[in-house]
Amino acid sequence: MFTLMIVVFVIGYAFIALEHPLHINKSATALLLGTIMWLLFSLGDPASFPAFADYQAYLQQHPEATFMEWMTHVPLIEHLGEVAEILFFLMGAMTIVEIVDSHGGFRIITDRIKTTKKSNLLWIISIITFFMSSVLDNLTTSIVMIALLRKLIGVKKDRWFFAGMVILAANAGGAWSPIGDVTTIMLWIAGKVSSFHIIETTFLASVVSMIVPLLILSFTMKGEIERPKAAEAEAASADVNRNQRLLVFLLGVGALIFVPIFKTITHLPPYLGMLGGLGVLWVVTGFMHKRLPEKQASRLSVSHILSKIDVSSILFFLGILMAVNALQTCGQLGMLSQSLDKIPLGEPSKYYMITSIIGVLSSVVDNVPLVAGAMGMYSFPIDHYFWAFLAYAAGTGGSILIIGSAAGVAVMGMEKIDFIWYLKKISWLALIGYLAGCATYIVQEFVMAAI
Repeated sequence: MFTLMIVVFVIGYAFIALEHPLHINKSATALLLGTIMWLLFSLGDPASFPAFADYQAYLQQHPEATFMEWMTHVPLIEHLGEVAEILFFLMGAMTIVEIVDSHGGFRIITDRIKTTKKSNLLWIISIITFFMSSVLDNLTTSIVMIALLRKLIGVKKDRWFFAGMVILAANAGGAWSPIGDVTTIMLWIAGKVSSFHIIETTFLASVVSMIVPLLILSFTMKGEIERPKAAEAEAASADVNRNQRLLVFLLGVGALIFVPIFKTITHLPPYLGMLGGLGVLWVVTGFMHKRLPEKQASRLSVSHILSKIDVSSILFFLGILMAVNALQTCGQLGMLSQSLDKIPLGEPSKYYMITSIIGVLSSVVDNVPLVAGAMGMYSFPIDHYFWAFLAYAAGTGGSILIIGSAAGVAVMGMEKIDFIWYLKKISWLALIGYLAGCATYIVQEFVMAAI
């Protein structure tokens, strides 16, 4: 079963990648894959799994428990809780963005972007995304930027290129900030890196990983963008006056910015801060709609907006993350981390190589278990070069494939981007940028050591 789980995961991954030729929705495949992976885990011989050691430890406190009881009550519930945190965070962020969009709030930004030249707009969008991601996080930033792109670019294929750069810029921006990506948050909270050190050591590499693809696209993207026609949301927001539009925009952006502040102050999960911000915005807009005509108020109500949330992409998240968590629980990912440690190189070349490979692998499987495995294997002191490089690699390496990061999965769901299209058009750019950033970090470390 141990090997069969790997084979099934690879087959499921291929079905997701070939969604359009096979005409099988990726969300359906992901849900089926997640279910089958845990089913195979439950049917296997417990003694043959590395996870058997965890089961034996559980037996010391619960001597009557069976393997199935342990699996369903401990790892399965724990992983489901972790995934649910991401899903509720995603739902809250998507709803807040839709509320702001429905009230015309993003016009405050889009009305000020006058350029229609593709290359110029690409730079503007990428730079905004890069710095916004460091303050919010790459997932929230991607959702906000896709909402903006829909207001700026009417042609779907053009918007896909911009969406691809949003993924690259969001992941790059999140990698150099202690609150910009889940892996940097993990390393920061665990005391592996300090706030100033992670910014100081990974900022340049993160910039390079974005700038290199951006420069290449700037030379290949020619012409002008076509602005979209007025959408239903704009028609619905026509009667919302400027002050109300500004209020909803500020409350929405404030709710998103409040999430990392909420986590820092309370040490509670980010999704609670996101849902709390949504609750405030829901109450305020409810009072605003009392003075609007019933039909207008209905189209602007949060209840109506919730019906527009892309549930399919949320279910895709659920399926793919539960499938990866099955591999983590069973022990395949742990064995992968241990095998990397056997690379026959001396220090620091060995650890640069290990971290670079982890970054590439994070585009295939979730970067969280990979980083968690590395944290458990090594005991380097705080602010060691390995930890900062790991934050960069795990954060930006996920851009190589569209389902390699939370930002990529969210954008894929919102824009219905084809996996193969991204692989052909964006993946090679992301890989070049990733490798350029890796080289930048390594050279920077050698220079700093020589000074």
